[in-house]
Amino acid sequence: MYKATFLLLLRRPWLLPAVIGMAWAFRRRGWWRRAPFLPLPSRAYLEWRMDTAYGDPQAQPPLDEYARYVRWAAAQRRAMRKGS
Repeated sequence: MYKATFLLLLRRPWLLPAVIGMAWAFRRRGWWRRAPFLPLPSRAYLEWRMDTAYGDPQAQPPLDEYARYVRWAAAQRRAMRKGS
């Protein structure tokens, strides 16, 4: 999934703020306690997401679909901030 994120940002660098927001929203608990000390989602969480979405924990979503999800997630976070 990290490779897909890197490729997505190479092709669409304007999505960087949305990707950072998504990474922060899905960060694992206690991320500062373990290397690589980055607020990233846990591998188990990503595998669960891929398994529920595609039926394969190792699935790699198409970049266009991933970009749509990143934009949708950013819009949802903005809407939640406005609503509260």
